[in-house]
Amino acid sequence: MITSARARFVRVSARKARLVLDQIRGKSVGEALATLEYTPRAAARLVEKVLRSAVANAEHNHQVRNLDDLRVVHAIADGGPSMKRVQPRAMGRAFFIRHRTSHLTIGVTDEPGRTTMRAPAMAGAAAPAAATAATGKRDAARERTAKAPARGGRRSKEKK
Repeated sequence: MITSARARFVRVSARKARLVLDQIRGKSVGEALATLEYTPRAAARLVEKVLRSAVANAEHNHQVRNLDDLRVVHAIADGGPSMKRVQPRAMGRAFFIRHRTSHLTIGVTDEPGRTTMRAPAMAGAAAPAAATAATGKRDAARERTAKAPARGGRRSKEKK
């Protein structure tokens, strides 16, 4: 059973949080907590808090007794709303500052074969057909642009 915890509107950008979440995805909870303890990023403290909450949820809601079996199977950072501020600059200009926020979600499970959130049968079922169709369209577009004659710009004209 997958147990998750979520922290919303966290004052860290999703891009910075993803760097930390990529380090712990797929690891056991003990390894993940040890990694987060020595990660020198501000997002690591926030991710550690969410991970501890997910472990507590597993223990309380699903009566998981052996916490050593828990693994991090789901760790994502979605972008949240940005707080917009304006800083005045020279010559009457305005410089916009965006304080970004994110929503952190971490899922843990004690199932032995589970490494990701998706079921193994569903992971690659519809992907090959969609991927080949998309690549076929891209290849056709590349061929069209490769065959098109070069348009002359200012620099492409020969000097007389």
